[in-house]
Amino acid sequence: MKSWKWTALVLLLLATALLAQRSRRSGGYGGWGGWGRGERYESYQNPREIPQHASGEDGEIAETPNWTNTPGFEKDVFTFLRIKRSSGGWSGGPWWTDTPDADLNLAWRLSTLTSLKVNPDGRFLHLTEKELKDYPFIYMVEPGSLSLDDEEVVVLRKYLLNGGFLWVDDFWGEGEWDNMASELKKIFRDREFVELPLDHPLYHCVFDIKSKDMVPNVENGSRQQFYPDYPIWEKGGRVTHHRAIFDDKGRIMVFATHNTDNGDGWEWEGNNHYYFEHFAEKTAYPLAINVLFYTMTH
Repeated sequence: MKSWKWTALVLLLLATALLAQRSRRSGGYGGWGGWGRGERYESYQNPREIPQHASGEDGEIAETPNWTNTPGFEKDVFTFLRIKRSSGGWSGGPWWTDTPDADLNLAWRLSTLTSLKVNPDGRFLHLTEKELKDYPFIYMVEPGSLSLDDEEVVVLRKYLLNGGFLWVDDFWGEGEWDNMASELKKIFRDREFVELPLDHPLYHCVFDIKSKDMVPNVENGSRQQFYPDYPIWEKGGRVTHHRAIFDDKGRIMVFATHNTDNGDGWEWEGNNHYYFEHFAEKTAYPLAINVLFYTMTH
């Protein structure tokens, strides 16, 4: 009995330490997604307004550099637009998961690795805001919790059919997939997701991507450095899928990256060299650059 009690105490202390570590690595926002500060996040217009929280290998906050574009052409740039939304559905985090670091780091990498002129601040918008039509690309994270109301369904359908593009990312397991797919079914009752084959031009337009590799959350990915067999998948989602919804002319309107977390690859790129080399540099950034290049030119 005494041995059992000591074992239980050790496990409790270990769990407490891990939870504390998760909170620190998330900037104290109440978990990876920061559920506790919804009202404050609703007030932000772009990720540059939010203090960054991702740390480098030295434990210090790794802030993304700022930059400027040619005066007079500030709007003639690509803007990474994250959609504000309510949460419901099966499971999953809120719309601000991984921000601001994911948004800002990706924008920085796009501006330095490509010839694309990029908005250094990014943008947050609700689907129902009139400015939506000014942006050809939108991003939704954690769509396992996606819940669209009737007005959002109408707006999103019009946006996508008129040339807009939606990327849904960072959701795991069949339950979260089913919720996301059922919400998108409200928009396109006559269209289905199809698995995007690796010979599709999207995978070869900039980087030559030959496999659909998984990007784990930073905790799981970092542990694999010391425990090679450590499972990096979540919620039973062992196989990464890239699925798409096309319009009548074959243009990708919706791109869904399931059982993978590209946002963490961007957010925690500097957390440690192993995570950057194996997941951010190898998978998360090449895929993002290809997706953006292909969709912005097709």
